[in-house]
Amino acid sequence: MVLVTGATGFLGTELILQLTAQGKMVRALRRPTSTIPSPISGNNLVEWFEADINDISALEDAFVGITQVYHCAALVSFDPKDKSRILRINIEGTSNIVNLCAAFQLRLIHVSSIVALGNAKKGQLITENDFWEYDANVHAYAISKYEGEMEVWRGIAEGLDAVIVNPSVIIGKGAGFEGSGAIFKLVKEGLSYYTKGATGIVDVEDVAKSMIALMDSQVTAERFTISAGNRHYQQFFSEIAEGFNVKAPAKEARPWMLGIAWRAARLASFFTGKPAALTSDAARSSLNESLYSNEKIKHTIGIQFKPLEQSIQEVCRGLITLSRK
Repeated sequence: MVLVTGATGFLGTELILQLTAQGKMVRALRRPTSTIPSPISGNNLVEWFEADINDISALEDAFVGITQVYHCAALVSFDPKDKSRILRINIEGTSNIVNLCAAFQLRLIHVSSIVALGNAKKGQLITENDFWEYDANVHAYAISKYEGEMEVWRGIAEGLDAVIVNPSVIIGKGAGFEGSGAIFKLVKEGLSYYTKGATGIVDVEDVAKSMIALMDSQVTAERFTISAGNRHYQQFFSEIAEGFNVKAPAKEARPWMLGIAWRAARLASFFTGKPAALTSDAARSSLNESLYSNEKIKHTIGIQFKPLEQSIQEVCRGLITLSRK
C-alpha cells in the first residue's frame, strides 16, 4: 500500500487519481477538518486516515503496512503572519515523515519546490546543482522548503531511500481559483498590469506522472526539477487572457508601484481582517526572472511534458465551467 500525505490538496488529489488508475491501493492522509475532493471521494482503492504530520504519535499508525510514501503535504503562503505555521508544517512535519520512513525502511518521494533551488542567475538556467543561499529578505516559504529539503538530505545521509522533486508553478483546473488558480482569476476579472519577471510552469498531471515514474525507478538520493517550460509573466498572462477571451494586461508594473500596492493591501487587511491580497514577499518575487532547466528529469524518465499552451487553455476551459456552476 502507498501512503500519500497532503492527499486532499491540489497535487495530492491528482497523484491519487493516477495511482489508483494503475490499480494501486492508497492510504490517504488528511486532517480532521479537511474536505475530501470530489474526484477521489468514494474511490474504493483509497483508505482515508486522519492524522496531522506534526502529531508523531498519530502519524506513526499511518505507516503500518506501507511500502512507499509520497510526501505532498505543505503550507504554501507568502503572508508573514503565517511564518510560524509554515516553518512548523514544512520543516518539523517533513522531519517526522523522514524519521518514520527511516524507521519503517520505506522509499520516499518528497515534494520540495523550485524556491529551494536558489535565486535567479542572469543569463543562466537554474538546475538541480543550485541551492538556496541565505538572504535576510527572503520569504518564510522559501526558508521552509529549503530546510524541509535539508531534512530529507539528512535522512539520505543516514541511509534513507529517497528522491526529491522540485516542481515549478503547478497549474491545473483542479486548483480552482486558489493557489495558481488565483492568477487565472485575476486575469479573467480584468488584470491591467504585468511584471517583468519570469518563472517555470508545469501541468499538475505531469508532476504526478513524474513522481510515480521516479518512485518506480532505481534512482535514489537525487533531486529533480519538474518544469514544462519557462514563461515571462507578460506572455503567461496574455495566454490566460486569450483562453478567457478577455483583454490581456498591457501595462508594466514598476517596482515602486508594487511597493505602493502591497502596502495598500496590508492596510486594507488591517481593517477587513482578511489576508492581504498582495504581500511584500509576493511583490518582490514577481520581479525575479527565474528560468529553469528540465533536462535532468527528461533524460532520466523520458517524459514529454504537456505543452504549456495546451495546459493553459485546459485550465481556462475548466474554470469557465466552474464559474458557471
